[in-house]
Amino acid sequence: MQLQTAKRTQAKIRLCLQGPSGSGKTYSALLVAHGLCGDWSKVAVIDTENGSASLYAHLGEYKVLTLNAPFSPESYAEALQVCESAGMEVIIIDSISFEWEFLLDYHGSLTGNSFTNWAKVTPRHNRFVQAMLQSPCHIIATARTKQDYLLTEKNGRTVPEKVGLKSVQRDGIEYEFTLVFDLDMKNHALTSKDRTSLFQGKPEHKLSQETGKQILQWCQSALPVTLGDDAHIQSLISQCASLEELMAIYSQCTKEQQKILLKDFQQQKLLIQKSTLLTDQLLNQTINNNGNTTNA
Repeated sequence: MQLQTAKRTQAKIRLCLQGPSGSGKTYSALLVAHGLCGDWSKVAVIDTENGSASLYAHLGEYKVLTLNAPFSPESYAEALQVCESAGMEVIIIDSISFEWEFLLDYHGSLTGNSFTNWAKVTPRHNRFVQAMLQSPCHIIATARTKQDYLLTEKNGRTVPEKVGLKSVQRDGIEYEFTLVFDLDMKNHALTSKDRTSLFQGKPEHKLSQETGKQILQWCQSALPVTLGDDAHIQSLISQCASLEELMAIYSQCTKEQQKILLKDFQQQKLLIQKSTLLTDQLLNQTINNNGNTTNA
């Protein structure tokens, strides 16, 4: 173990746009996407919204991959791979809400203990999240929001009280993204999470291609890998805790360096995957143990 000075290496953005139907999520995502790469032909939309992505074809010749029901996590992951293999630079997932709704329906169809059945659901959702995080492309995901309620007691009665909007996705999904914008019915965006510090605390505004350019500049402003030092790159590889970090380093190496260090990348990839699998197994075991205790 060794302490080192924190350094941010260049990476791809993980952006989420959430809002109610009609808040302009798809249109805003397309504008930001073009700002990120400057080439409509390098933008792909995974469309789960009945062809809504094609309504803005006048903007440019971006690609559309229509995803039909059932909206399983595996279908989303496969769609991501298709876009990546086609050489896309920005992938818009419009929207990720159907993935969670599919899993809720799947959970509801399972027999037995409802609590322990989550052990069959969580790994599938986690693999979908990892597919987004590990992608070599910029990822823009949209999510629907709905009115959230909290049960409160008034005059001796328990009544539901509106407490704002809630994303139609698993609780905590926002932690997986670098940047989260909340859109209202006037298409105005306000950040609710911002690791870039570009928009935090700033007034609401409409997203545009300029927004994408700002984000791209932030992505590229980080310290690049020292490409001339293979030993240094090996050290960075060994410190990677996620496949996203590993991919960020791999993409910045020259083809010659990728060839020389291929075994190092492959070994670290296996270590990360084993670690993730072990974490899932421990989580499932904990859930099963808790369920057994409850049943006892």
